[in-house]
Amino acid sequence: MAENNKVKEIEDLIKIISKLPSLGRKSASRIVLKLINNREELMKNLTNALALAYKNVVRCKICGNLKSTNLNCICSSKKYESICVVENLADMFTIQSAGIYTGSYHILGGTLPTFEGKNIGNGLLIESLINRVKKNSIKEVILATSASIEGETTAHYISDSLKGTKAKITRLAKGVPVGGEIEFLDDGTLFSAFKNRGPIISD
Repeated sequence: MAENNKVKEIEDLIKIISKLPSLGRKSASRIVLKLINNREELMKNLTNALALAYKNVVRCKICGNLKSTNLNCICSSKKYESICVVENLADMFTIQSAGIYTGSYHILGGTLPTFEGKNIGNGLLIESLINRVKKNSIKEVILATSASIEGETTAHYISDSLKGTKAKITRLAKGVPVGGEIEFLDDGTLFSAFKNRGPIISD
């Protein structure tokens, strides 16, 4: 957009959209111009959809998944025998899109720090995971955290916390490269990691 033809509202919108994943200023500018040129069909509908999502979509305090404020979360309305534990929503969407797992998910909201402290696990949904496993007599908990130091630390902490339950605790196979994040793995690697998953080995 030419320097002498800048409109503050449009510039602000470009800056916001350019913060989205994989979008730079040029791509954001194209999206904004498309919206401006389709005010009724796209811009108005997008504005309304965003407003509704902002108002009604929240994170479930039990499983960490997204839910509508008007409905119960799927974790409390559907029976399941296994839980796949992931760090964030992006990881869950990646596994879902690969079509390799159809059970329930538990989104932690991050990983544990590699150092010990008073607030270890603060903000993460680990306690609710333990409660879900006990309450629903879960048969298997699949730890699908990343292969980073933080991911491994989190997996071992959860495994130790679930030792008193009857659930089988498994970890994705080493098809996941060291330091690899679930979100960026291809379907083939994910399929292999799930198929060859095994028990987590504690010290």
